[in-house]
Amino acid sequence: MSDTSSTTGPTRSLNYEALKVHIITHKINCGLWLIRVLAIIFSIAYFIPIFGNPYNYYYKVLLANAAISALRLHQRIGRVQFTRQFAAELLSEDSCHYLFYSLIFLYVAPVTLVLVPIILFCILHSASYSLTLLDTLGQNSWWGARLLISLVEFQSLNILKAVAFTEIFLMPYTVLLIFLGRASLLTPFIYYHFLMQRYTSRRNPYTRNMFRELRVVFETTAAKPSMPSFVKQFLMFVVNFTTKLAPIPTPQQQQ
Repeated sequence: MSDTSSTTGPTRSLNYEALKVHIITHKINCGLWLIRVLAIIFSIAYFIPIFGNPYNYYYKVLLANAAISALRLHQRIGRVQFTRQFAAELLSEDSCHYLFYSLIFLYVAPVTLVLVPIILFCILHSASYSLTLLDTLGQNSWWGARLLISLVEFQSLNILKAVAFTEIFLMPYTVLLIFLGRASLLTPFIYYHFLMQRYTSRRNPYTRNMFRELRVVFETTAAKPSMPSFVKQFLMFVVNFTTKLAPIPTPQQQQ
């Protein structure tokens, strides 16, 4: 019995020393994980306003997302260079897109839908890195947390699709915000450039694919014999108008 307990004891203990070494070695990645966790906490405080002004937490989420994007840009492209090639590489990065995203809505009245892509990305990426931290602590550490992480990873495709749909839906919504007096006239134009960057993204095809799926849904709905003519005309107008505004993707993006 004593041999068994002495054998199983070390395997169940948490390796805090390995976690400390990992944090020191991967400071930026651990910092990103911490900021994402804070963004999730701020989001919960915004949706469930128990302490303080919820609007303060709303803007804290946007600032946290800006910090995450800036750190990711630092990881991806390194030092700033004042060259045309660097500028083109900067604008092609997904992190740069979401840095602009935070800056766009920092000067707009709080809109709950704006937080959805940020929260979903934070949940997805923090869950992935949480698994790395748990593996560093030990294989048997916190099985409940591992179960939650596995559920998030299982739904990762649906999460990315939900982000893409929200990005697209926010385009007409920003126009509506002008009439509600909650955004300036420049907001839809600036957001349009953000959406086009997402459409032409090299690493994230989900926005581009979501546009295709929505086009198929609109065209299929319009083709139904029972659909009223004015609805058909409206749906096809939306499809044609969106197609004219869409940039031409490169062969690599089409693939």
